[in-house]
Amino acid sequence: MSILNEPLSLGSLEIPNRIIMSPLTRSRAVDQIPTALMAEYYRQRAGAGLIISEATAVTPMGVGYRDTPGIWSDEQAEAWEPVVRAVHDAGGRIALQLWHVGRISHPDLLDGMTPVAPSAVLPAGRVRRLRPMRGYVTPREMTLDEINATVADYGAATARAREIGFDGVEIHAANGYLIDQFLQDSTNRREDAYGGPMSNRERFLLEVVGACSDAWEPGRVGVHLAPRADEHDMGDSDLAGLFTHVAGSLAGKVGYLCVREHEAEDSVLGAMKEAFGGPVIGNERMSAADAQRLIEAGTVDAVAFGKAYIANPDLAERVLAADARGGVGSGEDWPRRVGSVELNELVTETVYPPYENPHAHLERGYTDYPAAQL
Repeated sequence: MSILNEPLSLGSLEIPNRIIMSPLTRSRAVDQIPTALMAEYYRQRAGAGLIISEATAVTPMGVGYRDTPGIWSDEQAEAWEPVVRAVHDAGGRIALQLWHVGRISHPDLLDGMTPVAPSAVLPAGRVRRLRPMRGYVTPREMTLDEINATVADYGAATARAREIGFDGVEIHAANGYLIDQFLQDSTNRREDAYGGPMSNRERFLLEVVGACSDAWEPGRVGVHLAPRADEHDMGDSDLAGLFTHVAGSLAGKVGYLCVREHEAEDSVLGAMKEAFGGPVIGNERMSAADAQRLIEAGTVDAVAFGKAYIANPDLAERVLAADARGGVGSGEDWPRRVGSVELNELVTETVYPPYENPHAHLERGYTDYPAAQL
């Protein structure tokens, strides 16, 4: 048995293996409400050491994509319960990823309201998954009252997640969404206590962490970070320094970090792990062989897989079967196979529902990938 099949403590959460399912937006909710089909989707993937759910908005102002779920209402919470129960009945564990997109939205998704952000900085690019295609709008700078209210939204969402039966929550502080916008100086031009030096720009994140920890406990809270600033027109004058600093500030305050950063010469993953001192989940462009190598080297403690989990509901079972049959190989054939075990091919056209009829045939490319005969 390799290290991939060893249990791990993520704060207060014990997981049976080191193969994590990444949070994956799939746009199968209806009116921001989870569905029975989503329960089946997650149930199929319960073999993961931990499922991190798709990003889930903590407030209506946090929505940035159509047909993504929320967790701000009783109706949404009640609809999440069968999802959690299905995963638990299949022997799995699931954490709810908490989300606010900030400026990466559009009035058409916000009942005509202008998106909010730390500062009124227009993002480049076009709004994803809206047709006809249109550009982003300049966001409105958040007031102090709005910042405090949003922090409270995260705490309330965590309390709901705990009541529903989730195993933990993960704060989405990556990919150019609201918390990331506060962290990076290209998007945070504030001159108050939330802007300027790193210690001010991380204040919003730390307050969110505090609210979530107060609603549950630090060991049930994780944070998702992306130090490359390669999504949604982000940037900082000192990315390596910023994210190493943030990792150190989170030490002892949360159960784990999940870091989306592919391997390269400029990687800060190792520095972040050293600064944090607790368990770190690596993520992005990693094969099972990479996962085994990085965990054995002490660079990470587990690895999260995204695209491979879309196409292979039993990815963990396939990886562990390959491990038992002689190893996971060199990774050169990933994602076609892992060791001696074949993997399903991802059909990119069905990752999201079609624009023209978003609520038809939602099972296609979602719950219809076959499991292996192992």
